[in-house]
Amino acid sequence: MKFEKWNIGAPAPAAVDALRQAGYPALLAAVLAGRGVSTAEEAAARLECDDALSLSPFAMADMDKAVARIRRAVADGETVAVFGDYDVDGITSTVLLLDYLKSCGVNCLRYIPRRIEDGYGLSRDAIESLRSRGATLMVTVDCGVTGAEEVDFANSIGLDVVVTDHHECKGALPAAAAVVDPHRPDCPYPFKHLAGVGVALKLVLALGGPGNEERLFSRYCTLAAIGTVADVMRMEGENRIIVRRGLDALPRTDFVGIHALLHEVGLEGKPVTSVQIGFTLAPRINAAGRMGAADLAADLLETEDPARAEELARALCDLNRERQAVEQGICADALRQIESLPPSARSALVLSSDAWHQGVVGIVASRLSEKFSCPSFMIHTQEGMGKGSCRSFGGFNLFAALEACSSLLEGFGGHELAAGFTIREENIAPFREKMNGYVRAHCGKGVPVPALEIDAAVSDPADLSMDEVEQLERLEPYGAGNPRPVFALLGARVESLQSVGQGRHLKLYLSKGICRFDAIFFSVTAEACGVRAGDRVDAAFYLQGNTFRGRTTLQLQMIDLRPSRAPSRHEAENLELVERLKQGGALTAQETARLSAPVEQYRALLRAMRRLLPGGQARTAKLPFLRACGELAGGREPFLHAALALEVFAERGLVRVSEAEGGLADIALLPWESGVDLFACPLLQRLRTGPVYQEGRKAQ
Repeated sequence: MKFEKWNIGAPAPAAVDALRQAGYPALLAAVLAGRGVSTAEEAAARLECDDALSLSPFAMADMDKAVARIRRAVADGETVAVFGDYDVDGITSTVLLLDYLKSCGVNCLRYIPRRIEDGYGLSRDAIESLRSRGATLMVTVDCGVTGAEEVDFANSIGLDVVVTDHHECKGALPAAAAVVDPHRPDCPYPFKHLAGVGVALKLVLALGGPGNEERLFSRYCTLAAIGTVADVMRMEGENRIIVRRGLDALPRTDFVGIHALLHEVGLEGKPVTSVQIGFTLAPRINAAGRMGAADLAADLLETEDPARAEELARALCDLNRERQAVEQGICADALRQIESLPPSARSALVLSSDAWHQGVVGIVASRLSEKFSCPSFMIHTQEGMGKGSCRSFGGFNLFAALEACSSLLEGFGGHELAAGFTIREENIAPFREKMNGYVRAHCGKGVPVPALEIDAAVSDPADLSMDEVEQLERLEPYGAGNPRPVFALLGARVESLQSVGQGRHLKLYLSKGICRFDAIFFSVTAEACGVRAGDRVDAAFYLQGNTFRGRTTLQLQMIDLRPSRAPSRHEAENLELVERLKQGGALTAQETARLSAPVEQYRALLRAMRRLLPGGQARTAKLPFLRACGELAGGREPFLHAALALEVFAERGLVRVSEAEGGLADIALLPWESGVDLFACPLLQRLRTGPVYQEGRKAQ
């Protein structure tokens, strides 16, 4: 079990029924209802997507100034430098703007910082270098809004600056010729969630002028879509339009580097979704920046030579494999550090090491935030200074948190979900303490519990079909604010399982009733999964089609598996029987006989509980605990007697049971003296006529 807690949505039945009556299929109706949609009109509005960007770029503060200064540079034949960032958003922003300026005949320079040597954002050395190469105007993309000092320096050496960015503003805006950022406090632009590449796209549309918007949007929507998905922007409003258009245009994009990358990763000629961008294309582009070679990715997207594009695409994939190996090592080290942290330091994970690769700590922070359900801060230290990357969880505002702890930082920048910072090594421990206090104060929780958000439990297994897969695709593109739907199948049976992919993945066949399902659990082994053929499980999964040899069939892509907390029909009958005994209800002679057991059975069940409760106590899923007790103890009616024994032991003071939410219970063994008379329990007194009184009635 990967997630300690499953938050299973319970869509309002009335809303689901209304959507079903309007023609929406079962699973799509459940997802929409769970996300606040209750009428057919609301569903249509949620699923429909405009084809064009209707908001004027000039609604952004300073857009008119930016356009005027760049047009003057074009008219006067100036050399224009584009200064980007080394992540996917920054690289796609840089290539997009350069491509447009070159189409206008502009002499362009490109500068993307090296993550390790140069760090994030503007730098004096880079600015001086661009000026020495003849640049008289520098346009920043996906960076610059926090670079007031660097912009002042550029101005002092005769280099004008136009800033385009989407990060949060802190302090005074740079004294640039224009500062275009939807997050400017005085910016009236109504959609605040554009990626850096989205802002760059709006700049190009403004530069192109009336009548050219559709042509330019058609050309650049693929780059904008890749950058927007990779930067985990909210998938609503203009972002939804950008990504939908970009996905549709991907197979026919003019950028040969994108085609080469699609070919290299095996997606050429196949439908590409936001999921493939996020998990296949973006990591390879990002790997270049993380490993200090962002220019390699920019070269790929800029080149017009197919042979060169193929060479660069292979190099990117090689870099990504190298990045994966480094990431695994850092993640293992981080997990060891987490084990040594006290509970008070686990609301926000603040970890550091001088052995970590600075370019990879951010992606490990993302993994840790997801695994431990809390914000994570990974710090690479060197010569007394630390450079950190942090990732949010559950909508927690990282930027505000860093502002609250800014007295301990040398600098920081970013946005709500992802940010970077610098810190002196001696301040890491106090920063950890202060940040954990801040998270507890603003989130109202102590030690975080890894939780999985599930849209709905599938009530009818027959609803899991390829027709539903196709209907769910209407929710695309997925992203922040519109996550890929997650479903749960409760009380399924594991028919078989086997390792595939050289032992790296697990293939399973699950059944529920008469329905049988093919499932795949990536990056999980049978041993780690902890299930066997014949086990009853709850399965959490994405629903997808799997194409093999030209045939597409339904597949469940597992997110998590756990011993089922839903009783089988037989278990439900047994639990009802124990409850009837507790309530004093009528029992037949046959039921009395079934409930009756010798003292040896109770002794075996008590031994089983001792084995299953490490340290004598645990919070555990109650039904799987009873199954395991019965399996260890053996005997006749093992589950029924385990359920009854837990009630008897609790009444006799041998155990303490406190029910918790989600089918969990806190169960603790209590100290007792020998000679406890189990059969003095009122429950067992009711079974006097059964074969329960035997020699040696004492629990030892």
